[in-house]
Amino acid sequence: MSIVKVNGLRKSYPSFELDNVSFSLEEGRITGFIGRNGAGKTTTIKAMLNLVHPDGGEIEYFGMPLTGNEAEIKKRIGYSTGTLNWYPRRKIRDIAAVMKSFYDSWDDKLYREYLNLFSIDEEKSANQLSEGMKVKCNLMFALSHGVQALILDEPTSGLDPFSRDELLDIFREISDTGVAVFFSTHIISDIEKCADDIVYISGGKIAAALSREEFHREYVREGEHLEAAFLRMEREERRKDR
Repeated sequence: MSIVKVNGLRKSYPSFELDNVSFSLEEGRITGFIGRNGAGKTTTIKAMLNLVHPDGGEIEYFGMPLTGNEAEIKKRIGYSTGTLNWYPRRKIRDIAAVMKSFYDSWDDKLYREYLNLFSIDEEKSANQLSEGMKVKCNLMFALSHGVQALILDEPTSGLDPFSRDELLDIFREISDTGVAVFFSTHIISDIEKCADDIVYISGGKIAAALSREEFHREYVREGEHLEAAFLRMEREERRKDR
């Protein structure tokens, strides 16, 4: 079931444009949002959250348009940039208390479950955590109010390979509970490891949006691996724009 729909999203800047971006996110599936740096991944995600105002298009969550239902929708979704850079000297338990005050759907039991799952010491302050633990902590806060969709902007960026693999395994555990997980990345191995679906953006346009199996059948040539296919497609897309 599609729980997030993006249709015809447009956003123009002096040197960049999102052009008719459309895709959907499915319940209990992991969607990898792949594209080179500057392709439009972060702009798309910010528009999906109304952090930037689109010039056109429609965004729906749970069958409701984002416009006019933003407060209700944001109670049911989680968002993380992969960093934890607020309240750096406050203990995690104190940050959790602040977060709890924003959500009437906050679930202390869920918070404790993720605290244990991610092995987070809530007596530590944010600036005492490693980069990997900061990402986990942000995920914990995003998940502790019972979200149905989790939107992540470059969550694995800057992590060592071991922490990255661990985080991707966590995405699978989260999706198995029925949550739609949407994460942007330019690291193709992240897509190979855990994505059910692929949304590929190039130069502000969606070049492909389909399941990973369909992507392999349609775009990956004999003898190619996924990275080689993306690199070839990116070269082809850039030639089209010249």
